[in-house]
Amino acid sequence: MNKNGEEEENKEQEPKEKKKDETTTLKWKEWIIDPSEEFYYTWLQIMILPICYNWVIIIFRTCFYAIEEKFVATWLTLDYICDLFYVLDTVIGFRTAFLEQGILVRDLSLLKKRYMRSSRFKWDIASLLPTDLLYLNLGIHTPLVRVNRFLRTGRMNEALDRMETRTSYPNTFRVAKLMLYIFVLIHWNACVYFSLSNYIGFGADPWVYPNISDPDFAATRRQYFYCFWFSTLILTTVGDTPPPEREEEYLFLVADMLIAVLVFASVVGSMGDVISSLRDRDNVFFPNHELVKGYLRSRRISKELQKRVNDWYQHLHINKKITRENEILQHLPTTLQTAIAVSVHLPTLSKVTIFQNCETSLLEQLVLKLTPQVYSPGEYVCKKGDVGHEMYIIKEGKLAVVADDGVTQFAVLGEGNFFGEISILNIKGNKSGNRRTANIRSIGYSDLFSLSKEDLTETLLEYPAAKRLLEEKGHQILTKMGMLEETDEREGEVEKTEDKVKRLEASLEALQTKLARLIAELESTARKMMQRVEQLELQTEGWEGIVAEGAQGEIEEQKKVKEREIGDGKGEGEGEKEDEEETVVEGERGEGDGGEESLGEKEKNAGGNEKSEKEKEETGEEQIKTETKDQKRD
Repeated sequence: MNKNGEEEENKEQEPKEKKKDETTTLKWKEWIIDPSEEFYYTWLQIMILPICYNWVIIIFRTCFYAIEEKFVATWLTLDYICDLFYVLDTVIGFRTAFLEQGILVRDLSLLKKRYMRSSRFKWDIASLLPTDLLYLNLGIHTPLVRVNRFLRTGRMNEALDRMETRTSYPNTFRVAKLMLYIFVLIHWNACVYFSLSNYIGFGADPWVYPNISDPDFAATRRQYFYCFWFSTLILTTVGDTPPPEREEEYLFLVADMLIAVLVFASVVGSMGDVISSLRDRDNVFFPNHELVKGYLRSRRISKELQKRVNDWYQHLHINKKITRENEILQHLPTTLQTAIAVSVHLPTLSKVTIFQNCETSLLEQLVLKLTPQVYSPGEYVCKKGDVGHEMYIIKEGKLAVVADDGVTQFAVLGEGNFFGEISILNIKGNKSGNRRTANIRSIGYSDLFSLSKEDLTETLLEYPAAKRLLEEKGHQILTKMGMLEETDEREGEVEKTEDKVKRLEASLEALQTKLARLIAELESTARKMMQRVEQLELQTEGWEGIVAEGAQGEIEEQKKVKEREIGDGKGEGEGEKEDEEETVVEGERGEGDGGEESLGEKEKNAGGNEKSEKEKEETGEEQIKTETKDQKRD
């Protein structure tokens, strides 16, 4: 039974272990590095060490061969540890995500393709080539075969750039980075100087390194320090070096002088940028003192007032007080501005009584409206009787509530206290009428935050519930202080009805004025239409005769057409003209008896036809007249 139980337990444990292995393998396959996370930033800082090691130690071991021979095991161990870091950095490059159209790409296949197509992959692979195999031909004491490890320098530049953006002292970091570059340059120059001295011969002339057979210059430490000192003298253009005697020495000094000019220019330029950036920062953080001084001198302001202004500027610079927070943070998006203002000022604003238990969104909106102010010793913040347009919150310093004489103190307000909150609410029945009820003066230098009435009312438009809550709290405070006038409810109701009646009367007057305007516009349009109709009638008076003549012409043409049709039906021959006024159609059959009668009948018929044609013409003219009248009416 025990054996069976053990077997069952082993069977249960085996699938659990398999599941763990599967989860670990899945996690490793899905492991992607976000370049904005802390791990990536820490890894870049770690990569600075192997890169700097290769830049400093390889040239050092190549030139100072005594160090190479003495500690060869140590150097080889450090070399391959650095190579291990290089390999890990390449693996991380395959799994580093990137942004595409603002979205973080985590597909491993896409990450591999992007990394392998980039120029960084080529440099990374070139820096990992196994050039150490050349030790088999050149010997183990030739560290110069690892010179391809310098190709990973771009990674160090990326790390330094990220450190500069994250540090709180970017100017100091720039100076330190410049000093690091100068140190590496002097180090390389010192190593090349020692190698050149070895090539020419130690102690061959005063310019090269002294003979190493001398016990004072035989130690490796002394050799390096002497070469570093000599290189520093050359690159800083200090001089005080022995003159060169050989061509190699001249060429070395010429190259060093040219490099020194570039180094000196870069150092001066970098320091100038640092100083100018510091000035720009001071101009942003603090107002320009020189302009104010010039203005005071030109206007011949009294020395006492000039001293107060100078003391105020001195207080700002010494204690690093900032009075232009909104201008400094205006380049940030609104969300970041709100987050910074909330973290800095929200605890102070939440201490105000009327803002307690209010919505967090309202407090966040009000925090952006706070403006810092600094008051000098003896300066009045507000005086009794002044109209209150803003409230104050004490951040630092002390304020005294004094009498009219300015000496007698009734109370002292310290950090976290506030005043003037009732004057910005416009509460009805306030006996003071939104005026200051006390004199408040700064004892020393005091830092205050002010919130104006306009900013509060503008913000409360979006929060009606908070507005009612603040007004209720203001009523409670005024009743406790005895500053609220008691009014009957009836009077309030009467005032409300009167207000409604006034509103109705005003709206009625507005409607009447609108109606009068509409009637006047209608009358004017009717007059204009009558005038246009009269003008059209005058223009169409001469059209009746023209239209009648045209109708007569059409009737005559119709008559001729009918006669032609009649002639074709009765006779076979053609008619001839006998007279100019009347036309008589003679047929071939009209030559016999009864010809005159036939002619008489034709004349009668012709006379009847003429009458009917006249009647038709008169009816046609009447129709034309009626049509013209209808057109005029239209």
